[in-house]
Amino acid sequence: MPERRSDIRNVAIIAHVDHGKTTLVDALLKQSHVFRDNEQVGELVLDSNPLEREKGITIMAKNAAIEHRGVRINIIDTPGHADFGGEVERVLNMADGCLLVVDAAEGPMPQTRFVLRKALELGLYPIVVINKIDRPNARPAEVLELTSDLILELATQEYQLDFPVIYASARDGYAGTSPDVRGGDMAPLFAAILERVPGPECDAGAPFRMLVTTLLYDSYRGRIAVGRIRDGAVRPGMAIQRFAHDGGRGSFRVGQVFGFRGLDRVELEEALAGDIVAVTGVPDVLIGETLADPSVTEPLPSIALEPPAVKMTFRVNDSPFAGREGQFVTSRQLRERLLREVETNIALRVEDGETPDQFIVSGRGELHLAILVETMRREGYEFAVTRPEVILRDGPNGREEPFERLFIEAPESATGFLIGALSGRKAQMVGMHSGEDGRVRFEFDIPTRGLIGFRDVFITGTGGEGIMNTEYLGYRPWAGEIGRHRSGALVASETGTALAYGIAAAQERGILFISPGDEVYTGMVVGLHARDNDLDVNVCRAKHLTNIRSSTADIAVKLVPPQPPSLEQALTLITADEMVEVTPRSIRIRKAELNPSLRAREARRAKYAAVEAARS
Repeated sequence: MPERRSDIRNVAIIAHVDHGKTTLVDALLKQSHVFRDNEQVGELVLDSNPLEREKGITIMAKNAAIEHRGVRINIIDTPGHADFGGEVERVLNMADGCLLVVDAAEGPMPQTRFVLRKALELGLYPIVVINKIDRPNARPAEVLELTSDLILELATQEYQLDFPVIYASARDGYAGTSPDVRGGDMAPLFAAILERVPGPECDAGAPFRMLVTTLLYDSYRGRIAVGRIRDGAVRPGMAIQRFAHDGGRGSFRVGQVFGFRGLDRVELEEALAGDIVAVTGVPDVLIGETLADPSVTEPLPSIALEPPAVKMTFRVNDSPFAGREGQFVTSRQLRERLLREVETNIALRVEDGETPDQFIVSGRGELHLAILVETMRREGYEFAVTRPEVILRDGPNGREEPFERLFIEAPESATGFLIGALSGRKAQMVGMHSGEDGRVRFEFDIPTRGLIGFRDVFITGTGGEGIMNTEYLGYRPWAGEIGRHRSGALVASETGTALAYGIAAAQERGILFISPGDEVYTGMVVGLHARDNDLDVNVCRAKHLTNIRSSTADIAVKLVPPQPPSLEQALTLITADEMVEVTPRSIRIRKAELNPSLRAREARRAKYAAVEAARS
């Protein structure tokens, strides 16, 4: 008979980006005495990935465990950004309850709705944590009302409507049941977890079954499968079977069994139903597969994921500088790395492209794919990628594309700019509210296509004072063509070293990405033209020497500081005939066709084709 264990609580922590989720985990870990008294811990302990620390967001879900009053609380930290929703969907299967962290000033945000919906659909017991209660503009009563309305809308079980509310300041390490709390510790939150979240329901006498939700890798032990034991028990040396995605089965023996204690993995002699464990001995296991006793005939239900919405093409770098800076440059190495990523990043899809050196990679959004590109770049890979494109599909009424709900908060002075910019991107306003603080809040339904490249435009148009968030709505009928939102390119006409004299002449035509001394090649985009057409410029040109004495004013060359784009900016900046060349040391924008004569011929063909289409 299934029973609930009283010595374990499995809790996921969910929140919108930057609402203090990982800081709250820090406070729980420190106050449960996981670390030594003299140990230097720092902040954002679970954000161990360098990219997570740089960008200030959680990218990968992680596990930790703490002890409180004889009960082990397994903590599952989840990403807050919708682009990493695949991480949320797979790890919530291990939890029985969730801490919904909401900023006391901002209230529920789009990603709050996304992660909460996923949690409530799985039947988790919610605990609302109104964080940053010490902010000067905190509005706990209003935020609680908004959060209650959100839970009422999304709840799938009646018991989910009866949730406790904890007010906290994760940064200062205190919590309470009243919005007036301004000191203390996290004891009220620990008490709420023990009282509200039930222990895992399991059948200890049934055969062993476990759904794999995470994969770890160890250079000595190989692939390690992480998941929550649904039934039975597992021990080192025990015979098990693997239910593969293709329907096949394989027999294996468990190597080692690890449990989580604090931030570490500890080896166990036995783990029981309800425990979150890491198991070795199954070398080819994948996320979503079932490990079970040989007597089991049916696998556990696999993890259901929302389909990808954006794709881009990865291809071998064939520029004149190919192979100079990267360690892994061949199509075989690129293919192996992408297929290895799919094993752990289950929201990602990889398909073969038109040629053997091209691969189509699909993900949840721009950030999802940009993080993959940046990770591979730091690992020593060198390749080229195309502009992100939305994934279209055929619906009952014709072609369909993904849409998103865009939430914007900006100064009233930016209203005209926002409406004008978004109307050109096929956005439809569905809500507008003016606040007493001089800021306006908008809601738009917009095709995902219209959001590509909009973030930089938004930051410039609002003077850096705007806030934008999105929520995925699903597929809707095709919204129509969206016009080009970028001027032409300044393209290098020669290969060589950029010189100050050549740059000084080119900078009069637009904005440059390069500095004197940078290496360039024919077909490389070195800047943006002030007009709509592409322009070939010779930035390698030097001033001819003569025997005529020049004044100091003629000798001095005044250069405007370059504005090289970041990786995320470059991905959204490029047009259909351009690519981003990514190496461990450089990010370059280039034309897909490097030969200027062939580019000019294609441009003429496109122009004539457009004229003929207009006539017909």
